Amino acid sequence: MTDSPGEDQVAEPVEAPRPGVSRRGLLGLALGAGAAGLAIGAGAGAATAAAVGRAQQAQDAASAYDFFGTHQAGITTPVQDHLHFASFDMMARTDREDLVSLLQDWSYAASRMTQGLDVSATGAIGGSPEAPPDDTGEAQGLAASGLTITFGFGPTLFENDEGDRYGIAAQRPPQLQKLPAFLGDDLDPEHSGGDLCIQACADDPQVAVHAIRNLSRIAFGRARLRWSQLGFGRTSRTTAAQSTPRNLFGFKDGTANILATDDAALDESVWVAASDDPSWMAGGSYLVARKIAMLIETWDRVRLTEQEAIVGRDKGAGAPLSGGDEFTEPDFDATAKDGTPAIPVTSHVRLAHPDANKGIQILRRGYNFVDGNNELGRLDAGLFFLSYQRSPEQFVTLQRSLSTDAMNEYIRHVGSGIWAVPAGAAEGSYVGAALFA
Repeated sequence: MTDSPGEDQVAEPVEAPRPGVSRRGLLGLALGAGAAGLAIGAGAGAATAAAVGRAQQAQDAASAYDFFGTHQAGITTPVQDHLHFASFDMMARTDREDLVSLLQDWSYAASRMTQGLDVSATGAIGGSPEAPPDDTGEAQGLAASGLTITFGFGPTLFENDEGDRYGIAAQRPPQLQKLPAFLGDDLDPEHSGGDLCIQACADDPQVAVHAIRNLSRIAFGRARLRWSQLGFGRTSRTTAAQSTPRNLFGFKDGTANILATDDAALDESVWVAASDDPSWMAGGSYLVARKIAMLIETWDRVRLTEQEAIVGRDKGAGAPLSGGDEFTEPDFDATAKDGTPAIPVTSHVRLAHPDANKGIQILRRGYNFVDGNNELGRLDAGLFFLSYQRSPEQFVTLQRSLSTDAMNEYIRHVGSGIWAVPAGAAEGSYVGAALFA
């Protein structure tokens, strides 16, 4: 199963999106705030750089994913190398029409940007020279670079302290609740939650940043950016062709992740079924985001054998400590020479394994992050964990199982959020249309 259009499309909405961006969206394009730039380093030699550039352009041009389809792209899509994740809150005094028009405008812009186009037909240079351009322009000349844009709805969108702002409280999924407190949480409220979220993934960091920058401008007057996170170096894989990446602790991560070709596992563990409640979420999923700070300097002083015991895998090959290669199933009954379990009972691999959690699986799409250094001069770095699951209870069960994880000594959960991710939009429609039908 892939995120490309399938035979089963979501039902046509009551109100189809207007072609192009609404007047308020255009106002946002004109008045939105600027964004940070990203620099790309130059190659060592002109000839080599040119050859590499041509090869990369050919690869990027072949990596354009359709925004429309049965499921939203960016879930089972081959995991890209870069992420820009953003959380938004709806503005005060906005109404249902504002929310619907925002989702329509975002869907239209996303459908263009994922094909390597500007957010509108006039784009960065085709409009009036006396007005701000529709598109910010930093992606001019760049290919789609595998860009996927995935939208989610947080619990507070349905109801917050102000009540049912948009007339959708009755449609809130029963399982879409703020995550419970977990052992070791040190959450920053300013880096948690949000009414809406956007996950932009691409193989070029500038393409991902461009997407969030322009969607933020379009939201002007209707939604404001609450927090965002840049990520690099994927920490999981969703296809067998992808190699298993390494996290900032130096270990292979995501070896046993659900793959896009495993339809049975996806139906069982990732996609919301038509029989699940509510029906408008059929074909969707639930996204959990956790910003996990890694105590890098402390970890770097730990003996190799202890690091491997904490993780439960060989650091070089990625094989479980019970033997075999990276993809060998862990043998939790195997013992070491001293008679103790070969895979320690407090290891991450043992505690996170489906055998220890009633067969529960989730689909991971995490990224490394480095946000400079903290006030102590240490790296502000870690894992931006993203997982998709059919029910949030799957994540809650796994996280509680990890309460005795030896790795907890070296990590801190500092940000958190949960969102309902609707099914993909039918062509000519918009994401989340079924919620308003």
